[in-house]
Amino acid sequence: MYVNAYDPAAQLGGFFRLGNRANEGTGEMTVCLYLPDGRVAFMFERPAVATNDAFDAAGLRFDVVRPFEELQVSYTGEVLVLDDPLVLADPRRAFTSSPRQPCRAELVLTGTSIPYGGEAEGRGEAPGEEFARGHYEQLVEARGTLELGAERLTLAGFGLRDHSWGPRTWQAPWYYRWLTGNVGAQAGFMVSRIARRDGPGTRAGFVWEDGTLHLCDQAEVSTTWQGPERHHARIDATVAGGGRRWHVTGEVLRLVPLRNRRRDPGGNLQVTRISEGLTRWSLDDGRVGYGWSEYLDQIVAGQPVGVAE
Repeated sequence: MYVNAYDPAAQLGGFFRLGNRANEGTGEMTVCLYLPDGRVAFMFERPAVATNDAFDAAGLRFDVVRPFEELQVSYTGEVLVLDDPLVLADPRRAFTSSPRQPCRAELVLTGTSIPYGGEAEGRGEAPGEEFARGHYEQLVEARGTLELGAERLTLAGFGLRDHSWGPRTWQAPWYYRWLTGNVGAQAGFMVSRIARRDGPGTRAGFVWEDGTLHLCDQAEVSTTWQGPERHHARIDATVAGGGRRWHVTGEVLRLVPLRNRRRDPGGNLQVTRISEGLTRWSLDDGRVGYGWSEYLDQIVAGQPVGVAE
């Protein structure tokens, strides 16, 4: 389960994620908070998880109060406080050299759109390529508080929640682009581009507007990269469906590079980068929204594999 939220007036937001890997006896917990002064508060842990009975581990908890209507998220624990979040490209360095502070976050999320997604019909993902079975997403309004050391901050903004089941292998996609944004309570969108090693992959998304969820089966994403690491800096995206087309441009305000490593059956180490960009979105009609651009790439010869698209 995952949720993101951003308050542009307070310049405060972030995302929370907890994955139960009960068959492996562990989990994946991530808290990433983008603070008003430009710092990022971050924590990742692999807690012991033996069942899938609840999302409650390593200080992070999700409680469903009313399905698709109200969700509560809470976190109590330490966080790294990073002046330069790019240090997370080297997690060992970040975790050994960064200061830590106690953190407490409480959010209440209420649905602002109907959900998108669910269990797909027909053939699923190939063995070894499982990633997000039964995946659904929903735009939300978020309200809550953040305590970081002696600081106390208030958030009143919008975001997106998602949930999926089954195995999660970060090395399964060759690369993907996942773009989410809210334009206040009345509108929002998601754009998904997933590339496979041995096929064209998928392109999809939705636009929530005028009380209607517009399903999109076409998606185009182009990227302006920066630096030798090739981090995404600006985005041009178009989605279409049902005879309509929507276009947005994005500017990454702050970026957090995360890393996942796993050995394949042959013992070779696979390195995956998941870059989390807090993004300001501009629509063609002049409206402005905020959200995230999540870029996953397998890293080959030190470079992300998806830079050509």
